[in-house]
Amino acid sequence: MSEAKGRRGQVIVLGNEKGGTGKSTSAMHIVVALMRDGFRVASIDLDPHQGTLTRYVENRKSFSESKGIHLPIPEHHCFSGSDADSVAAAESEDKRRLDALVEQLGDVNDYIVIDCPGSDTFLARHALSIADTLITPINDSFIDMDLLAKVGGNPPRVLGPSTYSQIVWEQKVQRAQRNRQSIDWIVMRNRLAQLDSKNKRNVGDALEKLSQRIGYRLVDGFSERVIFRQLFLQGLTVLDLREEGTDVQLNLSHIAARNEIRNLLDAVLGEPEVPKPTPMRISAPWPPAAGKTEPAPDQAAESRAPAES
Repeated sequence: MSEAKGRRGQVIVLGNEKGGTGKSTSAMHIVVALMRDGFRVASIDLDPHQGTLTRYVENRKSFSESKGIHLPIPEHHCFSGSDADSVAAAESEDKRRLDALVEQLGDVNDYIVIDCPGSDTFLARHALSIADTLITPINDSFIDMDLLAKVGGNPPRVLGPSTYSQIVWEQKVQRAQRNRQSIDWIVMRNRLAQLDSKNKRNVGDALEKLSQRIGYRLVDGFSERVIFRQLFLQGLTVLDLREEGTDVQLNLSHIAARNEIRNLLDAVLGEPEVPKPTPMRISAPWPPAAGKTEPAPDQAAESRAPAES
């Protein structure tokens, strides 16, 4: 475990507060890509109500058994929240149970991939705070950029932090206070248009500038492809399509999608391509200035909530 002596498993969390950004699809593809690279991987679904990742894994098991083919399948857990009478008791129990599960899985797995609900819940926030890597998929548009910041004007400019960015900042501060460790935050541009356009370039430029202000790495995710929606019913990923028995004929679009996944995994596992943050006081205003993107683990424990800028 990254936070407990002896745990080897790295925690990758897929989180945001918007639905329809391909979060569970991304989680499944990351899980399969890691397993096909020889890593031992476990997965946790923190959204039992929607249960998209859980259904994805179940579909995969059923397809593998019905076709008689071997597919890498993670040790999967669908995490249900406590039914304790009080909110405080439920949150305390949920935190203890999730920490224990991650600790247990981390003892025997190289990676634990956690899929958060598309809403602000106690469990989602706690998952962010134990993440070694946080991946936030967003649709590639100015409409979805408001997940990260309030953007307005012409040309577009940042008017202030979003609620989700404030949440991530708070979890970074808690992580630094708790064990002097940091969270590698990756924002993934998803559902990219396959043709270049002025709007696509403008969104990319705005996200790059914003990354220097609120402290994330920007990577390209998946282009808009029908194949991703089609494969869910079989529990397949585009990395499985060369397996005999999948009954899907590879085409150029599939090959391009495979390359996108490999590039994403390289970005996730590789060294961050942004400069190491300049130490700053945790009590400094949020968002920090460019080049000052992380709370320094060895600074004062006192912090304050992000302020509008």
